[in-house]
Amino acid sequence: MFWHWSYSTPWWGWWFFPFHGLMSLIFMIAIVYLLVTLLRGRRPPYPYPDVQARTQALHILEERYAKGEIQREEYLQKKQDLRS
Repeated sequence: MFWHWSYSTPWWGWWFFPFHGLMSLIFMIAIVYLLVTLLRGRRPPYPYPDVQARTQALHILEERYAKGEIQREEYLQKKQDLRS
């Protein structure tokens, strides 16, 4: 009586019912993954744009101090200026 095809039963039958939740979960994970992937490319690598420039400037300053091009006082003053 209950095993005949009707318009109320989908073509895949009742055996698919337990997998419906799993398919929904996989679909939602795919959507979240796509959103994270798309939005990750739009985010700047540092919180502030000049952080990378300051880091590079500090690296150059440390190289100049290591080579002996500048004195300790000048190095400390410029390092303090870059960090503020």
